[in-house]
Amino acid sequence: MSTRNSRPVGSHTPTSGGMAKAALPYLDAAESEVAQIYVSNSRGWALPPGDPAQDAAFREGCEQRGVPIYIHASLLVNLGSPTPATVEKSAATLAHALNRGAAIGAAGVVFHAGSAVDADYAETAMAQVRTALLPLLESAAASGGPKLLVEPTAGGGRSLASRVEQLGPYLENVDRHPWLGVCFDTCHAWAAGHDLARPGGMTETLDELVATIGPDRLWLVHANDSRDACGSTRDRHETIGKGSIGEAAFAELMTHPATAGVPVVAETPTEGYTGHAHDIAVLKRFRP
Repeated sequence: MSTRNSRPVGSHTPTSGGMAKAALPYLDAAESEVAQIYVSNSRGWALPPGDPAQDAAFREGCEQRGVPIYIHASLLVNLGSPTPATVEKSAATLAHALNRGAAIGAAGVVFHAGSAVDADYAETAMAQVRTALLPLLESAAASGGPKLLVEPTAGGGRSLASRVEQLGPYLENVDRHPWLGVCFDTCHAWAAGHDLARPGGMTETLDELVATIGPDRLWLVHANDSRDACGSTRDRHETIGKGSIGEAAFAELMTHPATAGVPVVAETPTEGYTGHAHDIAVLKRFRP
């Protein structure tokens, strides 16, 4: 989605207290080249309308800085859930994020691939994903709005897509719609069993990703180290270089042809600006 030859690096950015008021100083202090934000509670279903003045100021501020914007949908979103209310709320949350994204000039909305929860519900779950996603994709495409980016999860719990190879069926399920791309999260891939820490492991995983989804579907990267072992199915992020994945894997990430021009976002633990500034600097150092 980016036309830049480099890999712009940024972080998940706080907006509490006012989108522009909170996020723009944070971007500057952390030297972020990308902004990812929530536009609703990360663990709730409330869908706030936003503040038009703050929206406009944030959009203008990011445009002035040349910073692309991405929205991360609520972590509760699960289009594969066997609970109808959850599916309905999930679809409404994605529609809200797409509308808010259009208002602030966001390039895309990230959402988790979801889970069937029950062992015998996988086929129905995928049918639900198709039914919910296709209208959203069609509407966003028709209006030229933000694109949707599916993010594989850390595995476990009957995940619909956690490993790279599972993205093939997921995309086919919605006819490889041109408005649906992929967000690759390093911590999730590690938790799902991709050994990124082994020399060449990140390269092999990204090669497999491209072979599965195609050369033009990777639109965002979440660069996160992990507190846990490979294959743990645990999604616990760690500061880059201080976790079980290690810095060498991120050097491979930042030089792989698949990430050329793709924005990279750190979602690592942080207090104030310090943590993200550190991770952003590390990732930038690995750029060719």
